[in-house]
Amino acid sequence: MSAMPETRSPLAALERKPVRLLVNGEAVEHLVEPRTHLGDFVREQCGLTGTHLGCEHGVCGACTVLLDGKPVRSCITFAVACESRKVTTIEGYGDDPVMALLRKAFNQEHALQCGYCTPGMLATARDIVTRLPDADEQRIRLELSGNLCRCTGYVGIVRAIQSVLVQARAQGGLQLAAAAPVVSQHAAPMQTFATRAADATPAAAIPAAPAPAAPEAAAGESRRGWSQMQGSFEVDFPPERVWEFMGDVRALAACLPGAEVQEADGSSVKGRIAVKFGPISAAFNGAASLERNAATHSGMLRGAGTDTVSQSRAKGDIGYQLVALDGGQRTRVDITLEHMLQGPLAQFSRSGLVRDFVSRMITQFGLNLNASMGGARADQLPVQKIGLFRMLWQVVVARLRG
Repeated sequence: MSAMPETRSPLAALERKPVRLLVNGEAVEHLVEPRTHLGDFVREQCGLTGTHLGCEHGVCGACTVLLDGKPVRSCITFAVACESRKVTTIEGYGDDPVMALLRKAFNQEHALQCGYCTPGMLATARDIVTRLPDADEQRIRLELSGNLCRCTGYVGIVRAIQSVLVQARAQGGLQLAAAAPVVSQHAAPMQTFATRAADATPAAAIPAAPAPAAPEAAAGESRRGWSQMQGSFEVDFPPERVWEFMGDVRALAACLPGAEVQEADGSSVKGRIAVKFGPISAAFNGAASLERNAATHSGMLRGAGTDTVSQSRAKGDIGYQLVALDGGQRTRVDITLEHMLQGPLAQFSRSGLVRDFVSRMITQFGLNLNASMGGARADQLPVQKIGLFRMLWQVVVARLRG
């Protein structure tokens, strides 16, 4: 008999891979499947069960941990995507003076009851105190909108954070504990979980009131409560033709995946944009206006909308600048996106994968614009809808291959 042809098992893609992290200052390395989430990694591989898993869809915020000092949803963050990065769970704040103040304030202000949301709530609270030393009650509530609590009603939590901010201002700032170093991807193999990293970086002081105009005051934020992202794409047409096309607000909006234009009049448009994140769907109904500067070949699309189901509110400004390529035969479009999301869906604006998602959305917008300028009808555009789950899966696959 002839030998059967060798076939690759469909489970080959799930072969376990070594993942090396610095968890609470401890060098750890474990073999895990690529689909393993960071929350499962710290709970099952590291035995750190203080990180709680609730919805496992990135909605409730109970699983929030710090990744390189920034809060992330560990239930939707893949462990392999965190290779050689620093993770801090609720067990890792023993010497942290900011967390010491927050724990005391949470106790005094009755900011916890069943305690299930508390680990993630404390991680977010620490981020608020260290990143926004001048936050008022409204800003605190906005920042907490991605952490759900069914017991306290948030009143005690807000008061606790406010009290720590008052202490910080009175002391002229807060001193952060020394942070364990982030291990390079090319470093020597890590030791076991029980081995403590020997080196530590010097403690960093957090100023009480950073100047609003300074970039260091709010990295990634252009306005209070807003986040900023940048990207670009190229089209196969001269800048003059691209400029003319982008003056049609209806045609411009139609190139955005998931958008549906209902009314358009001159430089304004009304409609809706639908997105889907796994089991969560949202459809934002709203309006946008287009501002243009012919002298600089730049423009700004300003919009706002509300999801009728979750009552989440979104605002966004999309600025663009045309740059000539290949002697004026082609065009690069530089995009600056500023947005603010309020309500139950606000937690998605903090995901570590959001920047990758926005980058891909800009790319898909460019594909649609190029196709539309080439004569394609709306139903013939390469990308018709925004499928967040599909796009995020593409991001993860790209990271694994990289």
